[in-house]
Amino acid sequence: MQQTSNEPVWREALAGSQMLLVAFGALVLMPLITGMDPNVALFTAGVGTLLFQLITGGQIPIFLASSFAFIAPIIASKARFGIEETMGGLVAAGVLYMILSGLVRLKGTGFLNRLLPPVVIGPVIMVIGLGLAPVAVNMAMGKAGDGSAQLVPYDIAIWIAMISLATTVAFAVMAKGIFRLIPIMFGVITGYALSAIMGIVDTSAIQAAPWLGIPAFAAPEFSWAAILFMIPVAIAPAIEHIGDVLAIGTVTGKDYLKKPGLHRTLLGDGVATSAAALVGGPPNTTYSEVTGAVMLTRNFNPRIMVWAAVTAVVLAFIGKFGAALQTIPVPVMGGILCLLFGSIAVVGLNTLIRHQVDLSEARNLVITGVTLVFGIGGMVIGQVEGIALCGLVAIALNLILPGSRSGWGDETIPEPGNAQSE
Repeated sequence: MQQTSNEPVWREALAGSQMLLVAFGALVLMPLITGMDPNVALFTAGVGTLLFQLITGGQIPIFLASSFAFIAPIIASKARFGIEETMGGLVAAGVLYMILSGLVRLKGTGFLNRLLPPVVIGPVIMVIGLGLAPVAVNMAMGKAGDGSAQLVPYDIAIWIAMISLATTVAFAVMAKGIFRLIPIMFGVITGYALSAIMGIVDTSAIQAAPWLGIPAFAAPEFSWAAILFMIPVAIAPAIEHIGDVLAIGTVTGKDYLKKPGLHRTLLGDGVATSAAALVGGPPNTTYSEVTGAVMLTRNFNPRIMVWAAVTAVVLAFIGKFGAALQTIPVPVMGGILCLLFGSIAVVGLNTLIRHQVDLSEARNLVITGVTLVFGIGGMVIGQVEGIALCGLVAIALNLILPGSRSGWGDETIPEPGNAQSE
């Protein structure tokens, strides 16, 4: 680690715990939705963050954890290939990040600007959010995510879901300071308390779970079908990663795309994602919530993320903690996800607006329209479907269709400069 600090160790550890608290709600919701073990997700978030800090030289105050962009693909892949082959596909998705890292090191970032302009990335991100809307609504109404079973009576579920949603919205909009950064936590706590009052929380699993236990690690299996299904999904999170690195650089006043270099940050993200999938954990991504917390606290010391990672790893081995997380009722998660999935779609829409993509132009209209319908409608071509398919279609249309190609404007990814010679 290259950066040193005069802060006492206990203060760094406390600051790290606070950063984990900010990330915690989204970190554990993702595995709960996809049927993964939240203790494994905590472990892989911690280990992934440590690997990222090691690869980037401990220079960036960034925390990695469960990526929401992979929720729909994981659910679809589990139904089609099983959990083991799905994990194999996620390992390959991490390898794609590593390949992108090598290309950036060799060729610079110009090819990313040409391959993935706003008109491609915007609608793909919108599909990630809008495609998940039925999952959120089903869960809010007390059903399983796919609507196959009624898990909680509708009359009870809808009240719990709407109160959980209202609490999350209230804290996101009206709370001050650090409380504004953890609205999911407050939504879960409120919804869980209300669920307990209404008698739909089953705590038997908590009582049966040991205080200390090994997380339910699982090994991947590899098949070309699952790999080809999952790899294209990594395109949007890769761009999200670049945006997060730019954002944290703006907060700290440093250009992390030059030092340690975009090739190293992409490599760190890719290694973290593949390492997580190798033990049955969800893919990792940089967390914008933690960037917001860094901005609020003005604590730019990357070592606090190491402490956050260590705390996550320790929590992963507390069996009753993971069992308690798995007792969160479906409508609590469903209500909160109505906001989270909608927010993802708005990020994609804002990408088109901020970069002034002219949708009256035929090529932009075609790319956006076909991408949205293919992605949200669940089009299947061969072994590719959903987000993976719409990402490939958007890229292909952008490269094939004639006309001017809208770029990233003032936010064009800068060339790595001296970083390439490291």
